[in-house]
Amino acid sequence: MFKKILIANRGEIAVRVIRACKEMGIKSVGVFSDADKSALHTKYADEVYYLGAAPARESYLRIDKIIEIARSSHAEAIHPGYGFLAENIEFAKACEDAGIVFIGPTSKAIELLGDKIASKKTMRDAGIPVIPGSEDAVSEEGEAVDLAEKIGYPVLIKAAGGGGGKGMRVVKEREELIDAMKQARSEAQSAFGNPTIFIEKFLEAPRHIEFQILADNYGNVVHLFERECSIQRRHQKLIEESPSAIMTPQLRSKMGVAAVKAVKASNYCNAGTVEFMIDKNRNFYFLEMNTRLQVEHPVTELITGVDIVKEQFRIAAGERLSLDQDTIKMSGAAIECRISAEDPENNFAPSTGKIIEYKLPGGIGIRVDSGVYEGFEVPIYYDPLIAKLLVWAPTRQEAIIRMKRALNEYIIRGIKSSIPFHKLVMDNPRFLDGDYDTTFIDNVLGKIEYKKQHYDIAAIAAAIRKSQAAKRAVLVHGKQRKSYVNPWKMAGRKAGMRDR
Repeated sequence: MFKKILIANRGEIAVRVIRACKEMGIKSVGVFSDADKSALHTKYADEVYYLGAAPARESYLRIDKIIEIARSSHAEAIHPGYGFLAENIEFAKACEDAGIVFIGPTSKAIELLGDKIASKKTMRDAGIPVIPGSEDAVSEEGEAVDLAEKIGYPVLIKAAGGGGGKGMRVVKEREELIDAMKQARSEAQSAFGNPTIFIEKFLEAPRHIEFQILADNYGNVVHLFERECSIQRRHQKLIEESPSAIMTPQLRSKMGVAAVKAVKASNYCNAGTVEFMIDKNRNFYFLEMNTRLQVEHPVTELITGVDIVKEQFRIAAGERLSLDQDTIKMSGAAIECRISAEDPENNFAPSTGKIIEYKLPGGIGIRVDSGVYEGFEVPIYYDPLIAKLLVWAPTRQEAIIRMKRALNEYIIRGIKSSIPFHKLVMDNPRFLDGDYDTTFIDNVLGKIEYKKQHYDIAAIAAAIRKSQAAKRAVLVHGKQRKSYVNPWKMAGRKAGMRDR
């Protein structure tokens, strides 16, 4: 096993990985930018090193600087977390060239699975269902028109090298197609440096379900069941849960087999996630494979008891999987709410600044993976995710009730957070029934107004109430002093005096 690991990341995921290091007796190396000098991960890591200025391109995306720190600190391996360099082919190659273990798949696997066209072809050849669409890149307008007519509108234009909804356009009719192609190409070039696009059938109101997998270097692969991630806003997941409310044992078995087959077809190792879309008839299609630790991995940890980060360490260190598919059991239900520094009442606008009050929920079945603390200054430079609130309970219904309690206990003052949004979802009848899909936020919550929070006004009102209560107490106390005579006691005392 490794003696020292560098964590090339920040925030809650850096803290998460450091904790796994400590529990396995591994020294941790943290890195930080100007904006993160007092971040929580810098306090928990055994060693910390300065990376650069606050913008990510000058710090957390500096491959040369991170490799240099790993070498000088004698770290044997690097855990990339998620985001930043986690799925960067050049970073994985740089680690391989430097003789440092990249805790994740090989650069070749990242390259194959990062290309949406190549990965779809690999899955199609392996017999895994994929969404109908183009088998190669679409460059000619006439070709795009013919293809869209063939598979039928609406169609989806996607960036071959992208993700997260960038370079993606839904086209409902022929007249929109050419302009949408131009916009998608431009956005893909800007976001990924690759203007290649392809077209596939747009599935209306699908559900997004993914399978967590673990694979070692000896061909052993297991899956850790599914997570449902259909509560999304602009293709960004906000709430995840397991098991999925629509899953049956038969469907789970089929999708699990397909996920393992996808991993073997791409010669993948370490932790990964195979993502599927499910249509209204319960047909499932391969969407993509994420070659990293997922934000929502704790959901799976709660229902299986498997520490996925520790398994990543063991696989990267060359150990064989100790898990067997037949011995992995699913227990209870888990839900994750992503707590972000955003204002849901204002179209999820970023909300940065100093956290002046921070109180975490607690009790049985509650887990909070957080990268902030009271007094921390949330910077504007990075992803707005500041914490993940997770609950576990024996049933989905109990998990929802527990999540409501936890959200009500969770106090964040000084910045706005997504907690009000999560409260709305947990009260929504369709969510309670498990009757939702990827359009849930746009079609259901988009029509609901938030209960205004008005924290500042509430604080002023509380101060006024406190002041008035204090005045009343003085007055009442004063009156009581003048007339603090219990007539019954007084009568008793007088009677006692007379008897003496």
